Formats: sequence, C-alpha cells, structure tokens
Amino acid sequence: MTRMKLALATMLALPLASAGCGNMNDDSTSQDNFALGDALPGVNATTFAAAKANFNLTETQQDGLGPIFNERSCGACHSVGALGGAGQNIERRYGTLTNGVFNGLASTGGSLRQLFGIGGFNPSPGVNCQSGVDANPAPGATIFAGRVTTPTFGAGLVEAIPDGTIQGIAAAQPASIRGVVTFDTIHLTSGSFTRGTSRVNRFGWKNVHASVADFAADAYLNEMGITTTSCAGGQVVSDFATENRANRAGTNAVINGCPDDLVPGTDDDQAADELNNCAGGVTEVQDDVANFAFFMRALAAPPRGIDNSNGRGLTEFNREGCNGCHVTTTFTVTLNGRSNSFQPFSDFLKHDMGSLGDGIGNDGDSVATTRQMRTAPLWGVHFRNGLLHDARTSDRATAIRAHAGQGAAAASAFSSATAAQQNDLLLFLSSL
Repeated sequence: MTRMKLALATMLALPLASAGCGNMNDDSTSQDNFALGDALPGVNATTFAAAKANFNLTETQQDGLGPIFNERSCGACHSVGALGGAGQNIERRYGTLTNGVFNGLASTGGSLRQLFGIGGFNPSPGVNCQSGVDANPAPGATIFAGRVTTPTFGAGLVEAIPDGTIQGIAAAQPASIRGVVTFDTIHLTSGSFTRGTSRVNRFGWKNVHASVADFAADAYLNEMGITTTSCAGGQVVSDFATENRANRAGTNAVINGCPDDLVPGTDDDQAADELNNCAGGVTEVQDDVANFAFFMRALAAPPRGIDNSNGRGLTEFNREGCNGCHVTTTFTVTLNGRSNSFQPFSDFLKHDMGSLGDGIGNDGDSVATTRQMRTAPLWGVHFRNGLLHDARTSDRATAIRAHAGQGAAAASAFSSATAAQQNDLLLFLSSL
C-alpha cells in the first residue's frame, strides 16, 4: 500500500567525503550562515523541495498507515521552529524488571506504546478487522517514560562524523564521566553506509542508529506503522517489514491478528516487487525512506544566536564541567564537495544519567544500562520549548539541576555558582 516514487528516489544521494575535527577555514560553511530549516549548500533545490513535501505528507490507510500508530506524517512530530525540528508530541515507553533485568513486554506491544489505531478495515472481501488500540497502562508495566521527538537539523553533518572521532572523544574523557560507544549493524545501504557493516551510533535518545536512512525506516514503521522493503546487493531487505500490533487481552487475539494487507505481518513487498525481487544485484532504498533520509541529510545545522554574556557564559560552561559531555569540539566534514564546520555541543555518547535516565532499555538490559542516555546536542536549543528527554520543563536552570549520575557534578557546580555566573551560563545557552 505504500506509495512508490522510484524515479525521485534514484536521485536522492548526498555525496560524502572526508570528515574530521578542526577549525573553520576560508572554504568552510558555518552553521551561522543559514536560517532554521534551510538546506546545505550544494543540495539540488528541486529535489530538496520534493523530499521536504514527502516528509510533511499526511499518510492514510491506503498508504499503509497503521494498524496502530502515533502520527500521520514525519512533519507532525518534527515541526518546532521549522519542518524537521523537535516535536510537541511525547511518545510513551513502558516496561518492567524481570529477575533484575529490563523486560519491554513485547507480548503486549512494548516498549513503545502507539497512541492511535485505524479502527475497522477490510484487507480482502468479506474479511472484517479491527486495529485495536494499545492498552493504557500496559498490563504488567511498572516503568513508564516519555520521550520528546528529537530535531533533525544538521543530521547529515552528524552522520558524516567519522566513527573514530566519536571513539576518540570517549577515550579522552575522564573515567568519572566517560561515555559509552555503541554500535549498530547497518540495515540499509545508503550514502556511505553498507548493509551488514558495524558503525558507531549517534541518533536517538538511546543511540540506537548510526545512519539517517535506518533512523527514517525505523520511525516510519514504529511511529506511523508503515512497513517497508528495500534492496541491497540483490537481496530483499525486510528488516522494517514486521507490522506492529496493539497490546490487547488474549480474548481479542484473533481480532487484533487480522492482517491489513495480502501478506500477514507486512504492508507490502512493493519495493522488491517493482524491482523484480531485487534481481540483477540491485541496491535501492524504499522511496519514502529515501526521501526522508535525503531531507534530513540535506538540512543545515541550526543557526546560532547572539551571546549576550559576551563570552563569559562559555567560560562558565567549561568551569562547571558541562563541556565534559556537551563537548565544545568544532567538527568539520565535507558534504557535496564543500567543507562544513559545526558545533553541536554533544559527544554523541551514552552516559549513565542516574535518576534522570528514563529506565527504558532492550530486553535483558541491566538497570544501569537503562539509565544511559545519549548526550543531547545543544545546538538549536534556543528554538526549543521542551527540555530534557521528556520535555518536562522549558526552564534551562531547572533542566541543568535535574542532571544526575555522570551529570551530577555539573549540576552541583551550577547550583553552587553565583547568581551572576548562572545568568551568564543561561545567556550563553540561549544563544545556541
């Protein structure tokens, strides 16, 4: 049921070249040169506009929406400041501890709770089905958490940071705040990423994806319920082709188990079908996912504002130890044949955040692992109206004080600072 736009998808690629750390040079493009939501230099304007429209397109049941979902478009969850930004939506997660380790209650549809269902549908003549909706609270759940949608500005720049650079940052950190490097096996061959290879993660609150294409396909499946197939070296990729089902009581299992397509468990095999089951060694990412990935890769970094602390806030930022995780490194990567320098203020590592951690993990994770969260990039924070992973506050001072675990020392330093020092730091953060 998913729309196919293969003609456009074949155009969607952002060439990646060298990348590293360093200072800006005369040929560099700074994150300050763009308005929020602008494309990076060298991006084809027509292709960007088409991909942007696809990112914001409202999906329907005929497109494969559901049977359970959280929103009907990428743009509905990525809109703060400009299309591609953070969201107002708070997705809901849950789980429990079984024998001291995390249990996402997969049999009830966990650990992500989808908010909506499509209701009644007819996958074939004479077959009447109901999508059901996730039970709230989920049966057996004892851990509940919320996560705000992360902004995607500058995602292509972050994606281009070499794995070794992120690993080097971790190695240089003091043991007391050293971050954890995590890896993922790449699912979709896209850009500089090849299916089956192991790469350093950098996307998501829990650092679960290394590539924008994998991030897009995962969100398409879990947030909109739209499954996809792709091709990689002549093989059908069905990693994102298992339908989500609502957590329902056992007496409703038959109703909830109705397929919403001709092949139970997937929306369609359209990508593979139109490409003759990937015959001839073809590699092709499903068109919608390719469009989403292109749009996010093409987005420029969020622009900086005016630092009304006149530099004192950055000094205070460093003195309090915020730069231990929110590193001040200027990364330089090459996209579209042009050097781009940017400061995201993140090490893109996971840290034990103690009581601030959301307690959600993968099945079998220790409690310590469930407390780990990726360092949130601070660039663009002055466009945000919800802070921390669950958007619990819009007050920056409150967000700082909430830091725990490996962030506790910085939170304590902020609380002990003078009113003038705190004000300087907050003015500096307001410029990011």
